[in-house]
Amino acid sequence: MSEHHNKQFTLYSHGFGPNGWKVVMVLEELGLTYHEIFVDFAKLEHKDPSHTKYNPNGRIPTLIDHTNNDFAIWESCAILLYLAEKYDTEHKISVESFDDRMVQNQWLFFQASGQGPYFGQAGWFKVVNPSPHLPEVIERYQKEILRVLGVLESVLSKQQWLIGGKCTIADISFVIWNVFAETILVADYNNFSLGKDFPAVAR
Repeated sequence: MSEHHNKQFTLYSHGFGPNGWKVVMVLEELGLTYHEIFVDFAKLEHKDPSHTKYNPNGRIPTLIDHTNNDFAIWESCAILLYLAEKYDTEHKISVESFDDRMVQNQWLFFQASGQGPYFGQAGWFKVVNPSPHLPEVIERYQKEILRVLGVLESVLSKQQWLIGGKCTIADISFVIWNVFAETILVADYNNFSLGKDFPAVAR
């Protein structure tokens, strides 16, 4: 393990990519040690065979568990589930009962299928590859961001956390993208204010 600085995990990530930071939050909450490799998208390092041998999709994040025979797993919500099920034995940031686990999974699926793609596409068209000729495309994704935030608000206005009466990987999965939404993605849309428009989410 010396090549990995004696850390339990290696995490392939990207400094600006929200999905990698979701994994970091969970690793930190569980007190697990990790070594980060920040890939350079401009140099296509995420598509390099040294990475795709672990993650055939060639995206980030990718996590390698050196204490589990270098077990590799990718897709951020799958990584959160792996860490919770294998290492959160005291259920510090996860839930225990079958029904609660299914609801936790429900929110992780919603994050992966609802929040991630729409927020990510908004980021692509607004920040990565901005085009003044596609305002309707940007607006479409901004409206979807507001819709997703509205779903979260409808639940969090009635309870403090998404499931289990405590902060879990379900809540953590949404946090970083919500920050990006507030500060970048819809910051200039119809006088948007997370605290004003979605106070429970902001809380």
